[in-house]
Amino acid sequence: MGGRVWFIGAGPGSPDLLTVRGARLIGEADVVIWARSLVHGDVLEYASSRAEIVESTTIPLEGVRHLYERAVDEDLKVARVHSGDPSLYGAVMEQIELCEEIGLDWEIVPGVSSLGAAAAAIGRELTVPEISQSVILTRRASRTPMPEGEEISSFARHGTTMAIFLSAAKPRALQQELMEGGYAPETPCAVVYRASWPDEEVIECRLAELADRVREAGFTRQALILVGPGLGAGGTRSHLYSPEFSHMFRRAKPAEEGADAAT
Repeated sequence: MGGRVWFIGAGPGSPDLLTVRGARLIGEADVVIWARSLVHGDVLEYASSRAEIVESTTIPLEGVRHLYERAVDEDLKVARVHSGDPSLYGAVMEQIELCEEIGLDWEIVPGVSSLGAAAAAIGRELTVPEISQSVILTRRASRTPMPEGEEISSFARHGTTMAIFLSAAKPRALQQELMEGGYAPETPCAVVYRASWPDEEVIECRLAELADRVREAGFTRQALILVGPGLGAGGTRSHLYSPEFSHMFRRAKPAEEGADAAT
């Protein structure tokens, strides 16, 4: 007796971005819990015909507790399917604490984050050599406050690439905080709405235009906002693939020899 719950990252939207492991475990589950508002319904095709399917959009944590307690009492396997990757804004820690309290074994199964899907949608590498080698993942304060020192304007002072989740509802305030933090009005931005879903939309603009463009598009949720000089960078090159750069698998060639080899 004891049961188990898997917290499975279903990916950003497209059901074929579910991992092989995630699909296998959904198929093994006695109970599959998923949120229609966040997870593509086609992931349920991996569920067993005998599985109990629970749609959780309107169910708070307290409403799921009895399912986890049943898993303990009846030795059930539960697949709790999260959007994206559970480690990013997945509300998974409170569930883990509940599992520890009631004695239910648990495991996190990572998934493809909307960050990766958004970068793919705009065709950009987010860590551009010599321009931006760091990405800050954050959100604006809303009904959930931010810890001290984690305000948007504070992070903006770093001047690197920022990926801003859950913040499309108030784009004018966001734009102001980014500019107060030091980003120039011409800083490149991208907004990816419902990354990898069939109705995905992409906006690319300057920071000075961000609020107006988001308002015009009508995005208020399920949009990831990227900002930073790396989004518009080009003409740089990774040392890893330079013929003049040595690493443990390849000896560097002299500059002239490397140039001859490239022609």
